[in-house]
This record gives sequence, C-alpha cells and structure tokens, in this order.
Amino acid sequence: MAKARSTFLIRLYRAATWLATPFIGLLLARRVKRGKEDPARLRERYGRASAARPRGPLVWLHGASVGEMIAVLPLVDRLRARGFQVLFTSGTLTSARLARTRLPPDVPHQFVPLDSPLFLRRFLRHWRPDLVLLVESELWPNLIVEVNARGTPLVLVNARMSPKSFASWQRIGGSVAALLSRVDLCLAQGPDDGERLKQLGAPRVAVTGNLKFDAPPPPVDLAAFDALRTASAGREVFVAASTHPGEEEIIIEAHQRLAKELPDLLTIIAPRHPERGRAVVELATEASCPAVLRSDGYLPDRGTSLYIADTIGELGLFYRLGPVALLGGSLARKGGQNPIEPIKLDTAILHGPHVTNFSEIYSRLDAEGGALAVTDARSLAANAFMLLADTASRQRMIAAGQATIESFGGALDRTLAAIDPYLVQIRLERH
Repeated sequence: MAKARSTFLIRLYRAATWLATPFIGLLLARRVKRGKEDPARLRERYGRASAARPRGPLVWLHGASVGEMIAVLPLVDRLRARGFQVLFTSGTLTSARLARTRLPPDVPHQFVPLDSPLFLRRFLRHWRPDLVLLVESELWPNLIVEVNARGTPLVLVNARMSPKSFASWQRIGGSVAALLSRVDLCLAQGPDDGERLKQLGAPRVAVTGNLKFDAPPPPVDLAAFDALRTASAGREVFVAASTHPGEEEIIIEAHQRLAKELPDLLTIIAPRHPERGRAVVELATEASCPAVLRSDGYLPDRGTSLYIADTIGELGLFYRLGPVALLGGSLARKGGQNPIEPIKLDTAILHGPHVTNFSEIYSRLDAEGGALAVTDARSLAANAFMLLADTASRQRMIAAGQATIESFGGALDRTLAAIDPYLVQIRLERH
C-alpha cells in the first residue's frame, strides 16, 4: 500500500505539472517583473536550447546557483581533460552571470528547464547527455523521471541533505524513496548527509567529501583590485560578506563601535542579494554612516564609512583586501555561509551562531582556533578589533583555518574515482 501511495504521489505531481504547462508563461512573466529571470533567455526555461550540442560524449552538470557552480568548476576541468564535453545548467541570474566569467568558453551554459515533462523531454532530445550529474540537493521529480526513462545514468555529486530538508522529505518518505531509486549513485558530502540519504531510500550511497574544499580561490580582476586597494590605502578594512536582512543593522552598529578605536576604518558590506544594496545604504544613512554603492561606480574616499558592494562575483576581491570578515547568514537564522573561500584567501573568519548548513566545518574551525563565533554588535566589534589590531593573533587564526580546510580535502579525486566506471562505459559504448 505504501509503495502504491508513493508512486501515486509522483504520478499526481507529474499530472499537475502537465496541466500547469499552459500557464507557465504567467509565472515566468511575474518572475521577469521581479528581476528573477532573464527575458532574453526565457526560451531556455521551456527546454528550448540557445546553443548547439557539442560533438562527442556529453556530461550534463546541474547546480542550482553560484555556490554549486563554484564547487564543481574543478570537476568540469577534469571531465574536459578526459575528452568529455560538458553542459552546465543553473537556475539563477547570479549563477548565469558568473558562468560568463568562470566557465570555459567551450562549455555552454543554459538555464535549467522548469520541472515540466514537456520541457524536459524537449531539452533532453536536443542535448542527449550521456551522463547527468546533479549537484547537492537538486531532487526535481520530473527531471529525475525523464532522465531515468531515457536510460541515462544519473549521479548526485556533492550531495547534501540538511536536517531541515530531511525532516521535510520524511513526510513523503515513500515518494522520495521511489525517486531516489532512479538515481544510480549518491556521492554525499559527509557521513550525516549519507546516512540521511540512506534513510530516505537511496540504494547506493558513498561519502566522498565536499568538493568545495578542493575548489580554487575565486579569481580577481587585478585592475579593480588595484583601484580599490589604492582608494583604501592606509585604512583598516573589515568585510561583512553575504549579509541578510537584520544583519546589516548589527554590522553598522559594530562599525560605529569599532570606529571609536579605528577612526579610519572602512567596512565593506556585500549583501547576499545584491539588489538589496540601496536598502543597506538607507540603513547606513539612518545611522549617520556615510555609504556609497559600488554598482554606482563609486570608490570609497576618506569620507566613506561603509562601502556597499552590491555586485556579482567580486567577493574574492574584497576578501583579498580585508584581513577580517564576518560571514553573513549566521547572525540571522539562514544557516550561515561557506567559509572555505575567505580562509583560502588569508582572511580571518567571524561568524554568528546560526551555521547549521555548515555545522561540521564550523565546529572544527572553532575547536581548532580557525574561526570565532559572535552573537551581537558588541561581541562582533570586540573580536573584529582584536583581529585587526593584533597581527599575530590574526595570522594564527588564518593558519589554523587553512590547516582545517586542508584536512577536509580530497573530495575531487574521490568523486572522479566514483564516476569513472560511468565514463569508461560511455567510452566503450561509443566505440
């Protein structure tokens, strides 16, 4: 009975998405108005390709957004080095912008089709992938069913299953098990992720580690870096990265406390969603802190207290400039942000108490002196001042953080070893 119910729910979902297909245009029009879609590329959401399929064996890699794309960039390079073509899809405008600068020129990027059987069949007929790799937690029912129907191997790489997602999926556990039974292999980031996937019914699970530990630091535009370094010369720089609503007020208050000890302090705030830049400027103005927007073309001058970095793909620049950073999403209940990139760029890390998305790494970092937890504006200002003023303490924290990150490495080699049988089989079938 449970099995019948699980497959019934999948059939019901597929029927609902079929029936909703004629109304997708209304949904996409709303998303365009809200700035969440590229109107010039809407056809890709319908599964209509805007690029030709490369010749030869093709691996389709799909990651939801920026973080997933950055994590698998080294995997893209390894696949290409072995003679495989790669198609990369994602679902957000920010990831599409990043794809223009970070993906190799011969790797096409497409927006992933909406999860409709019609759109996915159209997409798959054009691209004809030989292997599908879904990054982290992209469990779209129609995508999985349609790939499985074509007999194409499907692997979850860098697979993640947070406690919150696990609890949600458990409510429809039979349906999730029916979906996961169509996945050839799940390569989990950690033992807890692997165990949750097994409990949800994934038949083949291996723990390969987190690919983000093996990703290189983000590149930097040297001209932009030199310009910003010159503009901030002689000033202490503090970075607040990937911030969310409710956090900027705390950061601004901490800046005001810090400025009493460091009157030339420049604080760079990079909102997680760049379109919020003007709202952050308004908060700064209300607090009598002079602020300018990077997207307006400004560089900070001596009268600038807060520099609002509302741009895409430039965190590497700010981490290289500021020796101390607060990682956002952790003072607000958003689960925190990945600390790997700033640590690799010699930045000392502060974070709030809400880091459930990266609990294992933050636990290790905190225990080994590679990061510090803060709770409010007072503790943020006190710890930021200590790290900015005490070079030796800062260097010890950075060294401890880098040693911790290095201990987590090796996921790229393990992931390649796990998918190698599929790559070999594709080669044999083509010959």
